[in-house]
Amino acid sequence: MQYQRLILEKEGHIATVTFNRPDQGNSFDFVIMEEIDHVLRALDEDNEVRAVIVTGAGKYFCTGVDLTMFVGGKSEPQVDKQEFENGAASSRIQEELGEVPWGKGTVVGAVVVMRTMRKPVIAAVNGPAVGLGFSMALACDIRVGSDTARFSTIFVKRGLAPDTGASFTLPRVIGFPKAIELFLTGDTIDAAEALRLGIVSKVVPQSDVVKAAREIAAKIAKHPPLAVSATKQALYASAAETDIIEQMKREIDYQDKMLNTEDFQEAARAFLEKRDPVFKGR
Repeated sequence: MQYQRLILEKEGHIATVTFNRPDQGNSFDFVIMEEIDHVLRALDEDNEVRAVIVTGAGKYFCTGVDLTMFVGGKSEPQVDKQEFENGAASSRIQEELGEVPWGKGTVVGAVVVMRTMRKPVIAAVNGPAVGLGFSMALACDIRVGSDTARFSTIFVKRGLAPDTGASFTLPRVIGFPKAIELFLTGDTIDAAEALRLGIVSKVVPQSDVVKAAREIAAKIAKHPPLAVSATKQALYASAAETDIIEQMKREIDYQDKMLNTEDFQEAARAFLEKRDPVFKGR
């Protein structure tokens, strides 16, 4: 698929997806919403890709929804004829008819894919992440921030409620008391505060943010893909689990599966033979 609003690059086992509307602050219209969902689903099925980086072109990560889609007080999105023919909105209509998986072709679908896909997604937050942009960053498994990054839920200031999973993800990242403060005030926090709260795992100069994300992705990509996937699934399952015994049962199930993989056998042989393992995701 040829993307209009995204740049997709692959190097080795790492894919980088860049929001590419720098003159509009990388804000989301319905075309980019459909495209980000499509590219993430494709990357999840690409067995050569073991880690995904999401970032923005220029000085912004994503400034949220493009409000020019909503004009004259109308509630219907403004999608031009060419965009409609290229597919924008079509899958949303299909979704209403129940013909496709929930959320497919939408930004909420993209968030679901981020959290459920087999490989980790790393946000390289190169600049302001506002509203939907903040939601997208929170949906990633790991976040690296630039020193110019800024974060704001902003929804309440626009007369809106939280969306795109933010009311689910933010309290789990920073805790309920601070999350509700940020949602109700719409305050903006800088990179240093984001680091203190745990929203990002590190802060680097803007010119180095994708490099820092790639370093993390490269470490992960060296590991057995099935083990990485099982680890991600186990951790997210634990967030909703209240019984340690049930979680340990889940761990045993994952471990049984891992013990029967070629990659586990390769890891054991490589350790005994004192060499680097070569993992194939089998």
